[in-house]
Amino acid sequence: MLKFSKNTFYTGTTSPLFTSEIARKVRSFHKKIEGYTPTPLVSLPALAERLGVKSIQVKDESYRFGLNAFKVLGGSYALGRLLAEHLQIDIDEVDLKTISSKLKKPLIFATATAGNHGTGVAWAAREMGQTAVVYMPKGSPQASVDRIRGLGAECIVTDVNYDDTVRLASQTSDKNGWMLVQDTAWEGYEKIPTWISQGYTTMAAEALEQTAEAPTHVMLQAGVGAMAGGILGYLADELGSENFNTVISEPRAADCIYRSGTSKAGDMISVDGDLNSIMAGLACGEPNPLTWPVLRDCSNAFASVTDSVTATGMRILGNPLQGDTAIISGESGGINMGLLYQMAVHPEGKLLAETVGLNKDSVVLIFSTEGDTNPERYRHIVWEGSLPTTKD
Repeated sequence: MLKFSKNTFYTGTTSPLFTSEIARKVRSFHKKIEGYTPTPLVSLPALAERLGVKSIQVKDESYRFGLNAFKVLGGSYALGRLLAEHLQIDIDEVDLKTISSKLKKPLIFATATAGNHGTGVAWAAREMGQTAVVYMPKGSPQASVDRIRGLGAECIVTDVNYDDTVRLASQTSDKNGWMLVQDTAWEGYEKIPTWISQGYTTMAAEALEQTAEAPTHVMLQAGVGAMAGGILGYLADELGSENFNTVISEPRAADCIYRSGTSKAGDMISVDGDLNSIMAGLACGEPNPLTWPVLRDCSNAFASVTDSVTATGMRILGNPLQGDTAIISGESGGINMGLLYQMAVHPEGKLLAETVGLNKDSVVLIFSTEGDTNPERYRHIVWEGSLPTTKD
């Protein structure tokens, strides 16, 4: 159900890629997008009392631009930067509604996705009058495919896993002269993934504005680590890395960050195979080399959890204690609520809580990164009790 390790590589060193100043510039771009509004930061006081902490604050990204997930923050900022670079103008001059008039013909943006990132790229491309081609790994839910196609993008489901789908998207983009907008990096492909991770800082900046008390504990889920690294990097710069504790969580089937954090030298470790998990957005086997140094240097613990943990988190958020607000959280969004619950009730979880100093004075910040992006599976888990905790 739960494996964890204290991060022995912690130094508290901040990253120049994710600073408060960069986050302000990113948010300034997002504020210009029609329909922008900060997503809710939901306080759960009854649950906090039940779990023995001072406060639980959940950032509900199901409200982001009507797309039911946070990923559009990274995709839109990266597309904005790409278009600004292509037109040789500053990002501050990019207006989504008029940018297409400055181009002779639409640009083609390609990406690989488990669902939410591709949705964000497709939406941003449509809003900017551009074209998107989205590749998805085998086994991708039809609901995600239909959502992306509904935004006007071409969506191609491959017969390989996520990481191999990324390679296919990259090779096809090179061959066709498309612009690849991918949220992981490799040698020679670093600029765009950096922009994507920087784009995610907007939701953390919003959360700090919305909360009455700075977090003492931050729980971040990781796939390749693009979101977790971007947010942690920003918070470390804004709050001081020594002023809060961070737990990085992943699905057991694709726990490349956990394995990297428990390696002898802190080197990146990849996981291969089918990477089967209900947490499709986190089922990534290769760490992002741009954000791994942030996770290595500034997080306090790594956790690897089974699917039943996030299923429990989804049920807790969707069925709150009296007086608390319900949150519709999908499979990749509920992981840290499930983990927090385990830290209060399960022997292994209690050891993790002790490791990161979680106690009655703790203010916990969690990011519910998606809503019910797969409605059928959401109901199967929350209504019908699929993946009960007792199965582990």
